[in-house]
Amino acid sequence: MPELRRLKLWRIRLLMFLAVIGPGFITANVDNDAGGIYTYSAAGAQFGYLLLWVMIPVTISLVVVQEMSARMGAVTGKGLSDLIREEYGLRITFLMMLGLVITNFGNVVTEFAGIASSLELFHISRFISVPVSAVVVWLLVVKGTYRSVEKVFLAASFFYFSYIIAGVLAGPSWKEAFVATFNPPSSGAFHVPSYLYMVIALVGTTIAPWMQFYLQSSIVEKGITPREYRASRWDVIVGCLFTDIVAWFIVVACAATLYVHGMRQIRDAADAAQALRPLAGEYAYILFAAGLFNASLFAASILPISTAYTVCEGLGLASGVGQKLGEAKVFYWLYTLLLIAGGGVILLPNVPLIKISILSQVVNGVVLPFVLIFMLLLVNKRDLMGKHVNSRWFNVVAWATTVIMIGLTIAFVLTGGIGG
Repeated sequence: MPELRRLKLWRIRLLMFLAVIGPGFITANVDNDAGGIYTYSAAGAQFGYLLLWVMIPVTISLVVVQEMSARMGAVTGKGLSDLIREEYGLRITFLMMLGLVITNFGNVVTEFAGIASSLELFHISRFISVPVSAVVVWLLVVKGTYRSVEKVFLAASFFYFSYIIAGVLAGPSWKEAFVATFNPPSSGAFHVPSYLYMVIALVGTTIAPWMQFYLQSSIVEKGITPREYRASRWDVIVGCLFTDIVAWFIVVACAATLYVHGMRQIRDAADAAQALRPLAGEYAYILFAAGLFNASLFAASILPISTAYTVCEGLGLASGVGQKLGEAKVFYWLYTLLLIAGGGVILLPNVPLIKISILSQVVNGVVLPFVLIFMLLLVNKRDLMGKHVNSRWFNVVAWATTVIMIGLTIAFVLTGGIGG
């Protein structure tokens, strides 16, 4: 009888998890977008396995930060921009929105660059792939319901398994990779601007500022309350673990092939896929290229939504993919404008896409501390969160992440990284 009761309890928990899965898993996986894949690929190509150690602390930080966002959404029923505006005023919210719009626009351009370059590997012109993809993404979000859009995004999330398979096909030195994962380099490495730059980029692409706004808004739109939050927390944790395992395999794949064969400089993620072809085989190449297209199209859908959420909530306007076009005009017009502008930049001649890609990830890392400070101030307000305020351990990890990112950015500037 006790076993039957235990089985029934697990069944209830599983059903609750399946009911709330979506926001956490989707948000974490969009993190592995075109800019992220390029950054992880460049990390493996330039430094081999030497940056794998970053994955452990960054995963812990990602879980804590994402959990805070989801918890605030479930408890308050409001998005992050909404809370910042109500607690700290419109002026601060406007500056935050402006910074995020600029940062996110660079990220959207990067996603369309990923779409263009990945399909060019299959001999499809960017003048076809970019407009068609933009239209598909627009129709999905504008014409779909929240549930239908979420199902498509969840399906796209599982396609990231292609990178795990590509990493295995690359034939890495598993022993060397695992040792590097648990063994950080000597402090001397941090005096090298290019290494420091890549550490900031890795953290910036793994814990991007837009994620906190999108996740909290998604939790609110899905209608998750404190009662369902325990199951929703597992959605966040599983999503964070999966996305960083995928990131680990991307670094490993490029370290085992490009770095080992002296191919230290790659122009973009598609260049990494092309370089893998003679080194890891046709299947690894196809998986890497197809994964890039999926990731880019996936993120090209989410990032403009995140930006539209941020701006509309900050201004107190209607927002959400569950709303009809006539009910949230500013939300959908901003979404449409970002798609058109982001895709249009890719079709212009002589645009420095590589610089935009890597710089957008570094800017993510620089902007992140400001977002985290506001999150920490809000999540520790007892009149706002009640008994759901941060625990001491969560505060330690989140504040440490904030301080470390500020420290890394200052160190990068002092070592002459900007000029380099």
